Amino acid sequence: MARSKRYAVAASGQWVDDEDGRRLPAGEVHAWEQGMNQTVCGLSLSRSQLGRFAHIAWSDVLPESGGAADRVQRVCPRCASVAGRRGTDARPAWHRTNPRP
Repeated sequence: MARSKRYAVAASGQWVDDEDGRRLPAGEVHAWEQGMNQTVCGLSLSRSQLGRFAHIAWSDVLPESGGAADRVQRVCPRCASVAGRRGTDARPAWHRTNPRP
């Protein structure tokens, strides 16, 4: 069985939370696989001047999660299609109830 990948976050901006002092992503966010020099959609991290947030999981920056998504303005649609728009424990969007033989 294939192991699901854990994607971190790369973002165009950052901000610091006053309560716990953590550095959080802001602006446009992209999915990023640690150890790679580019995002999932193919943008170079250094040339695009994207900051790495290895301590933030991809599922936490989605607006519906409410986690670290307070100042996220745009989620890259190409990264979202690869990394997923929902959490890893979410069920599929549809279920076939009467499959054909």
